Amino acid sequence: MKTTSLKEQMNRYFMFAVLLFSFLFATANSNAQSANSAPIKNVVLVHGAFADGSGWKALYEVLTKKGYHVSIVQNPLSSLEDDVAATNVVLDRQDGPTVLVGHSWGGAVITQAGNHPKVAALVYVAAFQPDNGESALQWLQTAPPAPENGVLPPDDKGIVYYDQAKFHAGFCADISKEEADFMYASQGAFYAKGFVTPITKAAWRDKPAYAVVATNDKSIDPSIQRAMYKRSNTKVTEVKGSHVVFMSQPEAVAKVVIAASKNSKS
Repeated sequence: MKTTSLKEQMNRYFMFAVLLFSFLFATANSNAQSANSAPIKNVVLVHGAFADGSGWKALYEVLTKKGYHVSIVQNPLSSLEDDVAATNVVLDRQDGPTVLVGHSWGGAVITQAGNHPKVAALVYVAAFQPDNGESALQWLQTAPPAPENGVLPPDDKGIVYYDQAKFHAGFCADISKEEADFMYASQGAFYAKGFVTPITKAAWRDKPAYAVVATNDKSIDPSIQRAMYKRSNTKVTEVKGSHVVFMSQPEAVAKVVIAASKNSKS
């Protein structure tokens, strides 16, 4: 009977150990890749001026039914810094990578707040997207306002309101009058200084950005939206809708948010 030498036994143990290590490494690497490619499930929504967080309800419902964890920021609208701080409070509470979504003025907010380490992607919904040193107002002034636009000059307290007589046609023409009336009544007091405050670090320069252009927008001209998003190489989806396209076309906007969650690194 042939006996196995100590050297042969050692060689066999060594080969077994190598194979086992290779298997374990491959399994761990595969699991890590699967985790990294898993869709992001956290979404934070940031409203703009002349609105509040309640306007996100339709989009919230679409996304939560699809398994997303959705949080809504209530911007104080008192300054860019205050709105960024309010957004960061919500981002701090997320349990992992997050898609940060901003509408209108909220686009300026997410451009600054998007530098938060938990933000994996940005979604601009008919929103401002300034660069470093730029303000939202600079972009608003690059095209003449539509006749329906009802943004009023700041009052004696520095607060900007929307003309009630033009609110439905100029801000949210494709939702019902009842919804428009509630939206007008629930809007926050937007301080004009936010509009003129420049961005110090534009997050879209470092993180993937997606955008919805509202083609019937009477508050931020679609040409302004296209120019901003083209400059930044943002992935754009055009949707027929008013400035509140996220209310009138929540399924279409949800598709863009979902694309951002699936295509961005978690």
